[in-house]
Amino acid sequence: MEAESEPYVRLATMRQLHQAVADLNTARSLADTLQTVADGIVNGLGYELACVNLVRADGDLVVAAFAGNTAAEALITGRVGSRTSWERRLSMGQTWDELRFIPHTDGWVLLDDDVPQWHTDGPEPRFEDEWHPQDRLYAPMYASGGDADLLGVISVDRPRNGRRPGAWGREALQMYASQAAIAISNARLRANMQRALVRLEREQQALRASEESFRQAFEYAPSGMAIAEMGGDQHGRLLRTNDALCRLLGRPASVLRRYSFADLVHPEDIGTLLRTSAEGGRAELRLGRRDGTYLWVSLRNSVVADTADGPRFLLTHVEDIEERKRHELHLAHRASHDALTGLPNSAELRSRLSARLCDRPNAAVTTPVEALDAAYGDIDDPDARTHGYEVDPAPGGPYDHHVHSVAPDTERDDGAKGLAVLFCDLDGFKSINDRFGHHTGDAVLIEVARRLTTCVRDGDTVARLGGDEFVVLADGLGDADAADLAVRLRNAIIPPIRVDGRAVRVGASFGIGWAACGMTAEEVLRSADQRMYVEKRSRSKVHRRAG
Repeated sequence: MEAESEPYVRLATMRQLHQAVADLNTARSLADTLQTVADGIVNGLGYELACVNLVRADGDLVVAAFAGNTAAEALITGRVGSRTSWERRLSMGQTWDELRFIPHTDGWVLLDDDVPQWHTDGPEPRFEDEWHPQDRLYAPMYASGGDADLLGVISVDRPRNGRRPGAWGREALQMYASQAAIAISNARLRANMQRALVRLEREQQALRASEESFRQAFEYAPSGMAIAEMGGDQHGRLLRTNDALCRLLGRPASVLRRYSFADLVHPEDIGTLLRTSAEGGRAELRLGRRDGTYLWVSLRNSVVADTADGPRFLLTHVEDIEERKRHELHLAHRASHDALTGLPNSAELRSRLSARLCDRPNAAVTTPVEALDAAYGDIDDPDARTHGYEVDPAPGGPYDHHVHSVAPDTERDDGAKGLAVLFCDLDGFKSINDRFGHHTGDAVLIEVARRLTTCVRDGDTVARLGGDEFVVLADGLGDADAADLAVRLRNAIIPPIRVDGRAVRVGASFGIGWAACGMTAEEVLRSADQRMYVEKRSRSKVHRRAG
């Protein structure tokens, strides 16, 4: 009768095992899965106690679930056993395929380890396969079927029939441990996926918030902003502009998308734009407006990426600095120009004159046309010898491409042309100041400056040296040309000047000097000044004899 009932017992156990495994797949979380594993052993495999020890990230095992005894559950749930102690436990006792059975006779209770445990005392077994309260049976769970990838250990106690499990019971427990490992791995994967999805959603929300913040900061920024392509055939083309930039340049966004900054920049500032580094670059330059005017702006560039490995774009901040630049130019003009007449002042005159001079004397740079031909081949100007300058033919030298100023030979009147320096001193100006006051004197100086300026060519310089002294720089003149210019300037000054209803007259004495390399600006001005005084004295003698 006993033998005939065994298949029915096994069938009932299989049904219970099947239900326990089915329950593993319905758990909603990792914690639910672990508790379902412990409950399934008690409900489906016929043990009174079951404990699930789960391997943590640090390798130690923690009691993650317990079933069958609430007192024991409260005592050991959450306790941790070291990996070393567990490995020693799993190496003891009897090997039942993948199960480990440690009978009470092995004295494991006396082991000095930290494996969490629950046991009671009991009498010695009355027959050979009777279960003792201090017997232990462990079912290791492997994530991928290998000892090296231990996922956890199931510990069972107190079989309800009071006997150690036979072949069928062992196989059922081992099979259940395998299915439990799969369920736990899947639960962990789901938990990781859920955490990843939550993290991804948070990141996407943060990204959307960041993009919205950037969009609002870009669109509503008080200063101009632009995004341009970086690299490729369309490098620098404007992809997006904000309202502030559109208002700044007087162009709608749809029109600005046809341009790059290189298309809008002032021709004189192209070099500044090209020298500006693309990444983190700064530049102050002029951009063209729709009405044809140009506006001073400050450009600041930074590089942004669409994604970690995606295309890169240039984010440009455009700030209106027209007012500041106008103020700076005004200050620079005031520093370099006479406050009364608006002409270049003494410092600016010396700066312009020094820019045309180098330290090499004329004798060192005078080069026959044949030498120039040998150095440069055919030169554009066949009359270079008569133009009063020579080109330093030493490529790469300190004066490479310097145009040397050479004074014409006034003794031989060889037709050479150079940079004439006409030093002008007004005659009779002191008496006007003394008689009519400085107001009238200032008005005379302003009118003289105007008349001098109207008599010279574009590119010539008329400067006020100080007091009633003026200097004219005129390039490309011969000796006779300079003399004719001095006559024209004197004749322009002589006509009466009306101030406050009265007419006053001043004369002018001119001294003509020549700028030549090897001279300093002071030496050139002193030479012209000395010639002016020679002329002034000679004119005074003529007037005295005439009187």
